[in-house]
Amino acid sequence: MHISEVLARKPSGAVVTVTPETTIRQLLGVLAEHNIGACVVYADDAIQGIVSERDIVRRLHADGPAVAVENSVGAIMTTEVTVCSPADAVEEILGVMTERRIRHLPVVEHGELLGIVSIGDLVKHRIDQLTFERDQLEGYVHQH
Repeated sequence: MHISEVLARKPSGAVVTVTPETTIRQLLGVLAEHNIGACVVYADDAIQGIVSERDIVRRLHADGPAVAVENSVGAIMTTEVTVCSPADAVEEILGVMTERRIRHLPVVEHGELLGIVSIGDLVKHRIDQLTFERDQLEGYVHQH
């Protein structure tokens, strides 16, 4: 099972991105509009960072809502972005996400941003696979 299979099951469309200059107020609108928990920060044809709901909450706590929402995404984003490739094994990436306490990973191949996977996407995919395998085994046992 590879990340490419998880991406194939997600709704198609471009990856939602923002720029480092996007305000947190604007980012909140993007997250709400697309019903997502994180956004890739993209500029100059490259990933600049990633920003999540958790980053926003920390800034709201530190600065207060009135000040925080006017800050730029560039001020709160994580700049050391862990990425995965479509060929990576789901189990391996689940381990990376758990170990590093990461909920979202951009999927990159040959420098191109192909998508983003969440830990929820991977867990759902794994549960679907286990359910399928269980059903196959039950069918086999009941045939004999």
